Amino acid sequence: MKVLVLYDYPPSPGGLATQGDLLYRGLLELGVDAHAVHFESAQEKEWYYRWFEPDVVVGVGYWGHTPDLVLHPQRYGVLPVPWLVADGYIANYQEVLNALPLILVTSNWVKEMYVRDGIKPDNIVVLPVGCDTSYFIPFEKTDPKISAVREALGISPDQLMVLTVGGDAASKGAQEVMQALAIIDAQAPDWKYVCKVWPQPRTKAQNLLDLEMATKLGIEKNVTYATNTISRNFMPYLIGACDIYAAPSRLEGFGMPQVEAGACGKPVISLKAMGMLDTLIHEKTALLASVAQRIVVKEVTLGKESGFENSHKIEFDIPRTVDYRANVQDIANYMLRLMKDENLRTSLGNEARKHVVANFDYKIVAQKFIDIIQDKLGIS
Repeated sequence: MKVLVLYDYPPSPGGLATQGDLLYRGLLELGVDAHAVHFESAQEKEWYYRWFEPDVVVGVGYWGHTPDLVLHPQRYGVLPVPWLVADGYIANYQEVLNALPLILVTSNWVKEMYVRDGIKPDNIVVLPVGCDTSYFIPFEKTDPKISAVREALGISPDQLMVLTVGGDAASKGAQEVMQALAIIDAQAPDWKYVCKVWPQPRTKAQNLLDLEMATKLGIEKNVTYATNTISRNFMPYLIGACDIYAAPSRLEGFGMPQVEAGACGKPVISLKAMGMLDTLIHEKTALLASVAQRIVVKEVTLGKESGFENSHKIEFDIPRTVDYRANVQDIANYMLRLMKDENLRTSLGNEARKHVVANFDYKIVAQKFIDIIQDKLGIS
């Protein structure tokens, strides 16, 4: 089997790049003849098509990336298998995608979104995102690398550190977490809430809104927004420094940071919906808040990013859910339970680690990919 993997290569710290890179690494380690190339690099992709002659080209992205992941390889007679996440709305290319023999998606919820938006379910197969469980591991609090992270964030050894990581924090449910922390502040042990966000223009305004909320809630002294550029190499130590990982995400097709937190042996607070239903087990590996609100829209205006002309309006016969909001009281209750019960934190973290190692290690995911390709496409 010869596989060409299209993603943001060489990998940036982002989720899609990590998704593709871990599959590529896993395939190589399992002895598959594989190469990686940037999904937008038309000239280099064509070069691989001509000399490498891959049996399959697997491309990581949103379905708005169909021109790069599907149409481009098809132009050269190469079989594309897109591995897609959902964007919560709708895109074009239904005819193109429905003609494919196989589409991979990251969770059962993502599959539901594609079926909802006109893609036939028969050829959609769920392939979860991998995690490097030899890299994301539990650390002792006394580990100097962990101590250094906490000291740099201004967190004392006796404080409980709650962590959320995301491109922006609000989309990962940080506002709901802050509201919950404000509810329990008087009863809770000493805590700090750290939000690690990526430095990009769109997050600056959101960060200010989040911090304004923290001020209104009276917890601003306990909330830290870390906005520096970091590498993936730092992530296990940042997660390893926390006591509780909180991400009741508003929109989540898989939930890679929640899985990575589990690999690090951390208890996770999240939302009982979307991709988290595939990755987290309530009361065993995580505590999942109920859905308090669904944000629905009756119409959207899309453009070239979704395969339409600019300002293309779509009106829905049935209003679409595009965002979720977690029940804040649930988060507050779960947070207080975890803060007050170290044994519960340890047991949930231990079970989370076992669950991730057994189901989401990147080599297991790569083997699942191989099995799917052999089963669905007859390629060996």
